[in-house]
Amino acid sequence: MLHRLLRSSAAVLHTTRARTSLRPAAISPLPSPASLTHHIRSLNTHEYQSQKLMKAAGINCPNGNVAETPGEAQKIAEVLGSQDYVIKAQVLAGGRGKGSFDSGLKGGVHLCSTPQEVRDFATGMLGHNLITKQTGAKGKPVQKVMVTERKYLRKEMYLAILMDRSHGGPAVVASPFGGMDIETVAKENPSAIHVEPVDIMKGISPEITSRVAAKLGVSAAKIPEFQDQLTKLYNFFIKNDCTLLEINPLAETASGEIMCMDAKLNFDPNAGFRQKEIFDMRDRTQEDPREVAASEYDLNYIGLDGSIGCLVNGAGLAMATLDLITLHGGSPANFLDVGGGATQKQVMEAIKIISSDTNVKAILVNIFGGIMKCDIIAMGLIAAVKELNIKIPLVVRLQGTNMVEAKKIMEDSGLRIIAADDLDEAAKKAVRMAEIVTLAGQVKLDVQFQLPL
Repeated sequence: MLHRLLRSSAAVLHTTRARTSLRPAAISPLPSPASLTHHIRSLNTHEYQSQKLMKAAGINCPNGNVAETPGEAQKIAEVLGSQDYVIKAQVLAGGRGKGSFDSGLKGGVHLCSTPQEVRDFATGMLGHNLITKQTGAKGKPVQKVMVTERKYLRKEMYLAILMDRSHGGPAVVASPFGGMDIETVAKENPSAIHVEPVDIMKGISPEITSRVAAKLGVSAAKIPEFQDQLTKLYNFFIKNDCTLLEINPLAETASGEIMCMDAKLNFDPNAGFRQKEIFDMRDRTQEDPREVAASEYDLNYIGLDGSIGCLVNGAGLAMATLDLITLHGGSPANFLDVGGGATQKQVMEAIKIISSDTNVKAILVNIFGGIMKCDIIAMGLIAAVKELNIKIPLVVRLQGTNMVEAKKIMEDSGLRIIAADDLDEAAKKAVRMAEIVTLAGQVKLDVQFQLPL
């Protein structure tokens, strides 16, 4: 039973922690359906924002502040008056410490001994892109740095609270091995990860916090403080509609404090109406502009690195479409789910977003009409083709509600859209069309698939 719980919690944790790692190269594993269920997969906050929220709830975090200029960073260090400092680039991506900047600076987290050294590192970070294993080759822009006092740690632990589907509610995930990649710990030493389900109706109890403290090996004298901090973390998690609260490391400092040294928070995207202050913290500069545009029209979009744009309704059908494209030697350029009740305007905007990607060499539309009506899709496609003057192949498969009407609309439009009744056939056609356009581009042939052909 325990191993099943550990596997479940590790899987949920892995899905929830992913920040921007949904960009496979060539033919690599596709993103899991669990991570594709909403156009804002989850709201992430920067570390400085997370710590500000947590401090307001009485949770211990290092003293520090955020700066937008090297001068501000130096001033923060001077005010802190510490012997040593930590400066951290603020980006919504993991692996900062091992990343590199387009300025040439290595590492997004540095220890400093003087305010001037803080200023020097801030100069190499601010206004530059930080490239990590999760950002993609372009990296992400650093517009702020966080400067804190350095704490010397006697013991480092891992602590997370997350919504675990297998328990039907929140669970505390803890390990005495903090300060390292938790997925690696789960794989190499699963017995070192401990899971404590919490009854959401009763809340976290002293018995649960005591068991967690024992599993982590918290010093006897610090157990009451640990229990207090864990209770505050859980209450914060519930009050603010979090889906993930991750502290790595949670530490016992050399001066005897229980302190959250790093914090990552994800929030339920459906809770924006009652967490307005938190959702106003959303940093769109850290997101793919296409995903931002899609969210404005209630479209579920995730950019990938392939050459075949996909417009599909329903996450399951979208995943099947991506799988078939990959099976036939192609590579999807995106995941785009228009949902079950899309309007003609939404369909047109979806095509705009897909066609704005210069890597897209063909577009595959795969709609199974249930609640979604095929004729609405057809009218949106025709409007988009006419307005955008699309010059790449458009392969369309429409099945289900009003599909006869949809086919007539497309026939009467005079546009030579490439039709397919079978999904496998549609995927093959899309892959072939993308190959033709790509090859033509490689040999510099001016081949255009203007619609009508």
